[in-house]
Amino acid sequence: MKIRPTPLQDCYILEPSIFTDERGYFYEKFNEKKFEELTGMNGHFVQDNISKSSYGVLRGLHLQKGDHAQAKLVSCLEGSVWDVAVDLRPDSATFGKWYGIELTAENKLQFYVPRGFGHGFSVLSETAVFAYKCDNFYNKESEGGVLWNDPDLAIDWKLPASDVILSDKDLIQPHFAERNF
Repeated sequence: MKIRPTPLQDCYILEPSIFTDERGYFYEKFNEKKFEELTGMNGHFVQDNISKSSYGVLRGLHLQKGDHAQAKLVSCLEGSVWDVAVDLRPDSATFGKWYGIELTAENKLQFYVPRGFGHGFSVLSETAVFAYKCDNFYNKESEGGVLWNDPDLAIDWKLPASDVILSDKDLIQPHFAERNF
């Protein structure tokens, strides 16, 4: 496994070593010990989630606040997504900055998003199956978020706005300037 830094402080891309032969392939998806050695970050996860979505679905920007904050290790198991993290930690050197990466079933990349970040993704393929490893349990009362198309963030979701499909919750998230995180 290779770990690559991103322009956002404490966010990492995990690239597996893939072993292929005539039978198919094998790779180690995650190794807590290696992750912690290479990043210095906690790699203990307590909850795995899977979502399936159609082209144009945009989920985000979401976060868990306070004692229920979550770090996530995300990947795309089927299809292709544009995955985005936004640094919402006021004391961070990259506060208010975002970074996006295409995660696909083919590239098998994973994206580590630490606590204190907003997170979301848009589906670029006909369908996508998306996996989240979380280091803390979900708590509905601790939900927070930022409006997906906030002009202060100017996130490129790699989709025409006319194709974006949002949940009712994501339509009414607050603006970045409102700081509900």
